[in-house]
Amino acid sequence: MKAQHQELNEAPKLWGKSQKAVDSSNLLYRFQMGSMHGHLRTFFSSTDNKNSAVEYAQAIGGGIQFISKPLYNFHVGVSGFFVYDAFSSDLTKPHPLSNTLNRYELGLFDITNPANKSDIDRLEELYIQYQKTNLTVTIGKQLLNTPFINLQDGRMRPTEVQGIWGQYEHKKNKFYGGWLNRFSPRGTVEWYKTGESIGIYSVGVNTDGSKSGYKDALESKGVALVGTELDLKNNFQLQVWNQYVENIFNSSLLQVDKIPSTNAPYYYGLQIVRQNVVNNGGNEAVEKTYFNPSQSSLVIGARIGKKLGQWDHSFNFTRINKQGRYLMPREWGRDPFYTFLLGERNEGNGDLNAYVIKSKYTAKKIPLKINLGIGYYDLADIKDYAMNKYGFPAYMQYNIDTRYAFSGFWKGWELQVIYFYKDAVADTYDNPKYYINKADMGHFNLILNFHF
Repeated sequence: MKAQHQELNEAPKLWGKSQKAVDSSNLLYRFQMGSMHGHLRTFFSSTDNKNSAVEYAQAIGGGIQFISKPLYNFHVGVSGFFVYDAFSSDLTKPHPLSNTLNRYELGLFDITNPANKSDIDRLEELYIQYQKTNLTVTIGKQLLNTPFINLQDGRMRPTEVQGIWGQYEHKKNKFYGGWLNRFSPRGTVEWYKTGESIGIYSVGVNTDGSKSGYKDALESKGVALVGTELDLKNNFQLQVWNQYVENIFNSSLLQVDKIPSTNAPYYYGLQIVRQNVVNNGGNEAVEKTYFNPSQSSLVIGARIGKKLGQWDHSFNFTRINKQGRYLMPREWGRDPFYTFLLGERNEGNGDLNAYVIKSKYTAKKIPLKINLGIGYYDLADIKDYAMNKYGFPAYMQYNIDTRYAFSGFWKGWELQVIYFYKDAVADTYDNPKYYINKADMGHFNLILNFHF
């Protein structure tokens, strides 16, 4: 057996021999014949708030993923990513008008430590996976995309989860289920227990207007999440999901969509989300609960659209009723609503009406996609704390998102350019905390990815 000590005149041997094993029956061969994937990413972000200097940041980073060759239908996956602040405005100081930290640019790095510019790295995936025929079961740190818990990949790195997750496919039907007990939210580098992961982002206010006190005060063993996607007759698809956050709240989603086809270009959908408190909402003290026991929420969404050649147009609607705020930890993902537009979400609101027109253009001869959106979000008044958790005024939002995938010599590179503007259409009471990074602002992103 070789000792770990090496003489100074010996070549380093920490990574072993480079020759490939030829015995395919052993574990060494399965690792040496595994696959490697790389990702380089640059992300420039700038925000122009009313009555303010432009804030900006340029992030660069890269990562590697390794997946072993299967052995008895099992394989291992591991990945990590690093991020550097190439240059930026001072993200450590609160905004002089609102006294709040930067919202968008800081999210490229580590929101828990704004002064951290270089030590931003994270073990992202570390799992063992069983895969056979139509069944996949993954245990460990992994990526997940569901209506309630998802990547929300609008910064340098997405949200990651830890637990056990299964997927089964039968014909065109899919069934999902799992238990999650750790989260590493977008814009962070650490892994957090379920309760402590809620409140890393802004906590907003309680229903009486006092600052929410649930950060580091919630108890939960984990999240049970199950769902199904059923392929019905006549190009209809049914989704049913239920998310049980132990000791805090429960959310259920029912969604029916008519899928467009060549002969039937029109499509439409209906979505219903219902939420209820579990026990005391995470803490016996009402000022420290995440989900106030006196509230529940009901969300109804609808859409209608048509695919017309290279264009796809749709009108979308969301209503959150007055029973309470729709709540979903922002650390876990973005809204599943038809009316979602990149750059903002309606989580934390009740008594809301949202109207959004979306248009998508897909070029035929070049790999170009353009997404356009315009939305009117009618929120409860800022001072209606029971219905408006984060103090957002009603607003109009205008989005353009352009993506181009290079080919030929530059294959693997992808360019994305995003711009959106949010215009307050309700009273902000001349208080900057109600519009800085919320409304009366423009935001620009220039993103370049290289996958290999």
